[in-house]
Amino acid sequence: MGVSEIFETMEYGPAPESAAEAQAWLAERDGRFGHFIDGAMTQPGRGFESRNPATGAVLALITQATQADLDAAVASARRAQGDWADLGGPARARYLYTLARLLQKHARLFAVLETLDNGKPIRESRDIDVPLAQRHFYYHAGMAQLMESELPGRVPLGVCGQIIPWNFPLLMLAWKVAPALAMGNTVVLKPAEYTSLTALLFADICQQAGLPKGVVNIVTGDGTVGEMIVGADVDKIAFTGSTEVGRKIRVATAGSGKALTLELGGKSPYIVFEDADLDSAVEGLVDAIWFNQGQVCCAGSRLLVQEGIAARFYAKLRARMDGLRIGDPLDKCIDLGAIVDPVQLARIRALVDSSDGEVYQPATPCPEGCFYPPTLITGLSPVSPLMQEEIFGPVLVATTFRTPSEAVEIANNTRYGLAASVWSENINVALDIAPKLAAGVVWINGANLFDASAPFGGVRESGFGREGGWDGLLAYTREIGAQKPLTQIKAFRGAEVEPQAVDRTAKLYIGGKQTRPDGGYARTVYDAAGELIGQAPLASRKDIRNAVEAAHGAKAWAGTTAHLRAQVLYYVAENLSARSDEFAKRIDQLTGGRDGAKEVELSVNRLFTYAAWADKFEGRVTQVPMRGVAMALREPCGVIGALCPDDRPLLGLVSLMAPAIAMGNRVVLIASEAFPLIAADFYQVLDTSDVPGGVVNILTGSHVELAATLATHMDMEAVWSFSSADVSGVIEAGAAGVLKRSWVNNGLARDWLGAEGEGRAFLEASTEVKTVWVPYGV
Repeated sequence: MGVSEIFETMEYGPAPESAAEAQAWLAERDGRFGHFIDGAMTQPGRGFESRNPATGAVLALITQATQADLDAAVASARRAQGDWADLGGPARARYLYTLARLLQKHARLFAVLETLDNGKPIRESRDIDVPLAQRHFYYHAGMAQLMESELPGRVPLGVCGQIIPWNFPLLMLAWKVAPALAMGNTVVLKPAEYTSLTALLFADICQQAGLPKGVVNIVTGDGTVGEMIVGADVDKIAFTGSTEVGRKIRVATAGSGKALTLELGGKSPYIVFEDADLDSAVEGLVDAIWFNQGQVCCAGSRLLVQEGIAARFYAKLRARMDGLRIGDPLDKCIDLGAIVDPVQLARIRALVDSSDGEVYQPATPCPEGCFYPPTLITGLSPVSPLMQEEIFGPVLVATTFRTPSEAVEIANNTRYGLAASVWSENINVALDIAPKLAAGVVWINGANLFDASAPFGGVRESGFGREGGWDGLLAYTREIGAQKPLTQIKAFRGAEVEPQAVDRTAKLYIGGKQTRPDGGYARTVYDAAGELIGQAPLASRKDIRNAVEAAHGAKAWAGTTAHLRAQVLYYVAENLSARSDEFAKRIDQLTGGRDGAKEVELSVNRLFTYAAWADKFEGRVTQVPMRGVAMALREPCGVIGALCPDDRPLLGLVSLMAPAIAMGNRVVLIASEAFPLIAADFYQVLDTSDVPGGVVNILTGSHVELAATLATHMDMEAVWSFSSADVSGVIEAGAAGVLKRSWVNNGLARDWLGAEGEGRAFLEASTEVKTVWVPYGV
């Protein structure tokens, strides 16, 4: 037999990784675990078995947390938080550095324990998960060191409740714990019920690192423990998991004032153009979908192939699938390990059995037990249930497209927006497509790339907020502000006026035109002396609908240059300045002399400020550990609905409008309820300032009555409220329907005349971060 024949007929032999060290660690603790609270492990209590999904063998008994356990963990974190924050960034950095070093020292133990508990191949645990977890602690040790100089005016949130899934047990822990600790927060973390062991091993190294008691607390259990954390006295919830649960958390925390980061489900497109390196694209799919059993929320599980190469690409893909090896996850020659639990396996089987496409599974032997073969389903339409629903298994569904525009249309035809992959050897094609995709992360000629320095998170029903990089740090801090409880501003005085009186009232401003309210109703408005001065229209649900339609009609505003948007804002400021005396007198007349001249002066200045920021609020280019860069780009949210402050009728409106449109958004503003006629005067300034119709839409009416409509409108991407009415909870609960971004005051007043009334917070709320990974070199 010749050498070439030997190579053709060789088979992989077993290369098992020893589980002895992990088994010894479990045995030292008698295979029974309590919680990690106040720096020590509690006595094991009643609970459940943690099993090896590859063999079904019991690994350990995990304690189910009670309400008392959870309360003790939160109390411990609360006691520790002040001292931990007061240590200062450099001191916290030393602890994070020590944790990173211990993760390196015990890397093999972590990798093997992760594979035993989760079922993923040891190569994934050893070469990806554990090194990335180490990287997060090293990176955030550096961020702690730099916090005081690079994040001035930011302080920790307090106690953070963190809930992580079973697909990346250790990595998700590091992803959440490292930035929280770096910024001076303390944490109460709940690992997934199926995969708690590496979190408990992390508790062990927290003790070895001498971490102060209460800084990290870990409680175990099922979903009811997660519900307890959401309802506990914590300052932030960071959740990674299903969209269904994320929506419930948004409703449960509505109006509570708790910060919230949600990283939810996905149905990510994997787009292969005809000029792509097909072999590389196939390998990318194998890595994204099958090396981790497809148990990744951002995996490119929805394959879109250009029609001209589809047959050839599918043939290459099937041939590669035929060579994949399924079996013992501790075997270093195995490509696919075990599914995490029989419940998940049953769900995968049910979804594939319901398929109306052509199902291909290789003839590779599939072991008995919790295993599922690599699966390709072709011939599906873009609206097929399997093209829309997250499967979370080693299943790839596919369809074809003809043109780049059709690829974008199909890719965006989903309720999710977590990640996407674009494969093309033409960089112009790739960089043209990437910004058009509704996704928080886009990989070019790559897939499933992560780094602590690169923001990660989704849009649409894939959640909101970012983890990683500078944006992830902002999510664990807040502005230092002297915010005080809101004082209720007295609203309209006078009675509702019959429809025939509309001819004598101000109008709404929709699509660049003044228009009557749909219901035709208005309310009389008096000045501070009690004199009748006019009538303000009462907007209805239909008026909001019309305003949103007008805003969508002005979509081209997002595509204009930042330079042009700046010019328009400068022009608005110029025209407002020319009428400053008139506006100042009007404000004083309505409010009884509340610094009208100063309010107008600050409004003009604020317009100039955000015009200046229009072409300067930029993203970041991150030097990730690869031959390439990750670009964290700033994109407009879309259509933003906002309830304006009541006490500063002009300055409040300008303070919300200017940053939003400077970043390319369109707005639907509900003007000050107490002093609405200032907004009607402002229409004329917009009309003479070259603001395209539909970019700014202004309505007047009851904040309480309009808040829910704004929050639940399906075609609005974000909603803000700085109203003096108590509507924060209504807005956050309503926004849960499509998981849109919300920014509310929770009953706290901003100083609109001071620094709290402007700044980067408004620009950040006006943008989404899209991380685009761009490789370079050959």
